[in-house]
Amino acid sequence: MTDLIVRTNDGRGRTDIVLNRPDKFNALSEAMLAALLSELEALAADPALRVVVLSGAGKAFCAGHDLAEMQANRSLDHFRKLFAACTEVMEAIVALPVPVIAKVHGVATAAGCQLVGACDLAVAAESARFAVSGINVGLFCSTPAVALSRNVPTKRAFEMLVTGRFVDACVAAEWGLINTITPSETLDDAVNDLAQTIISKNPDAIRRGKALFYAQREVPRAEAYRLACEVMARNMMDENTNEGIEAFLAKREPVWR
Repeated sequence: MTDLIVRTNDGRGRTDIVLNRPDKFNALSEAMLAALLSELEALAADPALRVVVLSGAGKAFCAGHDLAEMQANRSLDHFRKLFAACTEVMEAIVALPVPVIAKVHGVATAAGCQLVGACDLAVAAESARFAVSGINVGLFCSTPAVALSRNVPTKRAFEMLVTGRFVDACVAAEWGLINTITPSETLDDAVNDLAQTIISKNPDAIRRGKALFYAQREVPRAEAYRLACEVMARNMMDENTNEGIEAFLAKREPVWR
């Protein structure tokens, strides 16, 4: 049986996770969700990890949930467990201590679009298209709406949810769902450049910073500043931060531990 998730490590801090159901446009079956969660949980414990790149095999990034599998298991209890499992995956991406980059080609629909929204960064080919299209089969994409509405302005997100229409990469970038658009033939290069830029930074600062970035968004402004001040003060006491400042003052490249 082909592995549903393929994970590779370049030995320099970058891990690639590939959704591997190309014949099903990488639809998120129950088994794939379980495999993806297992990989993310394992990565979270890796102190050498610096950046993760998430992509899809074949012609698409991810076509969302596996509707045929869902139809074969029609019960309220099953659907509650399925969407809870999907939520665990999305939350594991946010909780991962390093940046996760979505490398998007083809389509990213419904829970596939949710995956893009859950990632910290997203680079897309010019030909990529995005939709939360459950409404086209009578299902409002409620769980994808959580990630989508945290990336895209409210009225734009709701428009996507109630129309099910696709938006192209240019619109997705304009609305804030993705960071960068690139021709298909340079997608790998664009992702490699972003990943390497992240790897070149102080890893401790990135880890502290990602955790703080999401924590401060969920609390009132005064509490956000309190959290940020504490994280920044501790960051300043970090050995790597000291090295970075010393290197800047000496006009040399820092050497991170």
